[in-house]
Amino acid sequence: MRLAAISCNDICSCATHAEGLGEAMLRRDTVLVVDHSPETLGFLTDTLDSAGYSVLIATDTASALELVDRITPDLVLMDAVSAPPDGFEACRRLKHEKLLGDLPVIFMTGSAQTDQVIQGLTAGGVDCVAKPIVVNELLARIRVHLDNARITKGSHIALDATGSYLLSMNHAGHLNWCTPKARELLLKAYPERMDRDNTLPAMLIEQLLRLLRNSSRSSTQSILEFENRRLEITFLCTTGPDENLFCMTEAASLGEHEILQMALPLTAREAEVLLWVSRGKSNRDIGQILTISPRTINKHLERVFEKLGVENRASAAVQAVRTLASHRSPSYATASIPS
Repeated sequence: MRLAAISCNDICSCATHAEGLGEAMLRRDTVLVVDHSPETLGFLTDTLDSAGYSVLIATDTASALELVDRITPDLVLMDAVSAPPDGFEACRRLKHEKLLGDLPVIFMTGSAQTDQVIQGLTAGGVDCVAKPIVVNELLARIRVHLDNARITKGSHIALDATGSYLLSMNHAGHLNWCTPKARELLLKAYPERMDRDNTLPAMLIEQLLRLLRNSSRSSTQSILEFENRRLEITFLCTTGPDENLFCMTEAASLGEHEILQMALPLTAREAEVLLWVSRGKSNRDIGQILTISPRTINKHLERVFEKLGVENRASAAVQAVRTLASHRSPSYATASIPS
């Protein structure tokens, strides 16, 4: 199937057409070809279509970057040298701004010069082919990179299914990639920032970098809480020169007595007693609820008063209520606690 060249004005209509294609179309891998030359586009469209691929084309990198917002191809075949932004810069934007770190990009260069190959690989490309294109070699490279991309994507989906959320961050605090569920979670926590430029908020970057610095201390755990959800963030490993892998695991939300225990210097039992005091319960009622004697309740309260620096149960109750209110007030909060 051959598509006409896509310009900026054609992108919306192309997206609508692609979304309406039949099931047979969906079974074919889609290759986006980006090149300014009509002859090259025509040659590659015929070649790829004959090999069983669905083909999308863009005559410049700006159109290609807009197109991927509506249709995500399985592979991009990109002319390295084009009108600004060039293919190398467009690839970097695909990887970082569009969060398509797993999308394989093969660069087409005018020669096999080493500097262009290095530029392409540094920008995030998986391969480079020199023009004029050798068809059999190109198709073999495409098959290999599509297979590798499927394996990576399948791994991310499998990790999502386990309830874990993975993200990769560089040393500047920018996302390299993240699993679909992790992205969904980050969009809920930080919608304005993630929608704008996919840069993590400074508070979260600081947490992740702290985990990275303290990676040898296994007792340190970072907690992210928002919308009644609680996530444990763990540094897993450094997977490349500028790639650090983190795992976010959803855990049970904190109970109110756990919040008091974490925020105030109290034991678990003291926090339970204080919680019921804040709800107006008498020592007798608390004893029946917790199945301990009123005398033991008094001993716990004496220690609570001393730790909180208050003199009576009314002052202790006020401090408990304020602590719980401050915990709930923000849409999300972050803290680091020892496990």
